[in-house]
Amino acid sequence: MAQLPGGAFRMGDPFGEGVPEDREGPVREVVVAPFAIDTTAVSNGQFAAFASATGYVTDAERFGSSYVFQLLLHPGARSRVLGRVAGAPWWLAVTGAAWHRPEGPGSDVGDRADHPVTHVSHRDAEAYCAWAGLRLPTEAEWEYAARGGREGARYPWGDELAPGGREMCNTFTGDFPVRSERPGGRTGTVPVTAYRPNGFGLLNTSGNVWEWCADPWEPGSGERVIRGGSYLCHSSYCNRYRVAARSHNTPDSSTGHGGFRCAHDLPRTFQESEPG
Repeated sequence: MAQLPGGAFRMGDPFGEGVPEDREGPVREVVVAPFAIDTTAVSNGQFAAFASATGYVTDAERFGSSYVFQLLLHPGARSRVLGRVAGAPWWLAVTGAAWHRPEGPGSDVGDRADHPVTHVSHRDAEAYCAWAGLRLPTEAEWEYAARGGREGARYPWGDELAPGGREMCNTFTGDFPVRSERPGGRTGTVPVTAYRPNGFGLLNTSGNVWEWCADPWEPGSGERVIRGGSYLCHSSYCNRYRVAARSHNTPDSSTGHGGFRCAHDLPRTFQESEPG
């Protein structure tokens, strides 16, 4: 975990690039107390250890289904498709899809222990955090940490998505949602340690998987904030891989591109010149 001294920072989108309904602005000064946060999202291997130690059953397992991106559906799960999501038909409701069967029955995570766990609800993430003696980060903590000290920047590394043509995060490349231009038509998650860390040592705070935060989306809604975007974000419809971007989901929802990372408090007397 990265131990961060906290303090005041400028939170929000200074470029006016967000969806108005997402309420990324106005940019405002926010103060966070000292805290620690995982440098990576929780991995399949870590979640497997939790499930093995506790016998925990996720919401997706209890409900009997979860949502899989159409290009990732396992051939053996084609008969398990319950339907498509209205307004987002690239999402398939698949019987048996869960964190250890992320593309539906027939798939597994045997060779992806270092990839972020997916198909976890907000309640599942909280259960893991409780087992580990941790908690979910607040939205302000998440953005402060994700910025890595770069206030006002569009991404954790600066303002250009691919500086010098170098890919900096895992988002969708190709004709969304029907064709990936990656080698072999690949899409989906990459290891939690992929790409370069930001100034605070955090990895993949843009792209790869959405990450649950502790905060409600709005009072009384019951929904929770998610941050960071995912491997399905694409400029043609969703540019929420920007560090100020935000979205939301119901706390019992699970998808093939949703994960989390953990945080915990530090004493207010914590002082450190360089986070680490």
